[in-house]
Amino acid sequence: MALEVERTGEHTFVGRNERGAEVRLGRKGAEGAFSPAELLQIAAAGCSAVTAEELITRRIGEDAKFRVAVKADRREGASELDAVHVAFDVDVSTLTADQRDALAGAVDRAIDRLCTVSRTLKKGIPVTEKFPG
Repeated sequence: MALEVERTGEHTFVGRNERGAEVRLGRKGAEGAFSPAELLQIAAAGCSAVTAEELITRRIGEDAKFRVAVKADRREGASELDAVHVAFDVDVSTLTADQRDALAGAVDRAIDRLCTVSRTLKKGIPVTEKFPG
């Protein structure tokens, strides 16, 4: 199965993976569901968070809490995003200015090198569709 999306009703879908995880999808504004464009943004933020987690917890502490916000630029009526902006919200008050700069640099380098989602978005790749016929 790998990954799949199944229609469950009008404008409602469920995405699944082989490990049993599910996510609800729908059109923008659908109650209790992510739109596909929101999922793309969440994927970028999530990839950044997963990539940076060890760097952050190693310097701030294993119990460090942080959030990663994401937003996108989109022209009115456009069917594509123009940019995705990921922003970390981490309490770095226990670090010196030099330590904060070093951590920010390490996080940036790790994301640039290891984050599959961000690297793919920056690169731009072909997407193909196959329909029976």
